[in-house]
Amino acid sequence: MPPQADLPGFLHGVAPILDRWGYFAVAGVIGVESFGVPAPGQTIMVAAAIYAGAGRLNIFAVAAIAFVAAVLGDNIGYWIGVRGGRKLALRWGKYVFLTPERLARAEGFFARRGGRVVLVARFIDGLRQLNGVIAGITAMPWRTFLIYNAIGAALWVGLWTTVAYLLGTHLVEIIEHAHKYKWLAIAAVVLAVATYVTLHVRHIRRRRAKKPAIEDTASEEIAPPSHG
Repeated sequence: MPPQADLPGFLHGVAPILDRWGYFAVAGVIGVESFGVPAPGQTIMVAAAIYAGAGRLNIFAVAAIAFVAAVLGDNIGYWIGVRGGRKLALRWGKYVFLTPERLARAEGFFARRGGRVVLVARFIDGLRQLNGVIAGITAMPWRTFLIYNAIGAALWVGLWTTVAYLLGTHLVEIIEHAHKYKWLAIAAVVLAVATYVTLHVRHIRRRRAKKPAIEDTASEEIAPPSHG
């Protein structure tokens, strides 16, 4: 294994774990992160891919282990959610502002768009750790969860291992440079989301406004002419 100095910036903290345990560190950290335990899963995967770029690990082994650990960990989280997560959420959710009404809305949201949420959750810190538990709590069908979760894990692992393997330690420099503009990026995302929501709400209101007019027109066409 390379010395810790080969992993600058935010990757420096996972170097001792990776130096000592290698592939087992990748499997363990990503696995426990995936069922809800706070752990630097993405960080250690990036670090392992950089090690692979330096010839210290095999990039295909890193990617395969990361993928399997992510899928297995998320499925453990799913079954935690199925077996007891909803009861715990209803009992303790009030302390984190998760009311039964909000949980019901979350269930409806997962029923409509759960697959897409699970797919992109891998790329969002917070959702990455809890998407399996939430999917289980909201009773998302397991096969649907498994498929979308596997696709999301494959995309997540493929993106980060490829980028880190090719760029090496330059990736850290790029990320730290981009970090200077994070608030600008957050503002842009918030503006984009607000614009989308506004346009979507307007579209729904227009559609609802047109519906009574269409129904009135249809009823007039169906109604027999009066002979008064």
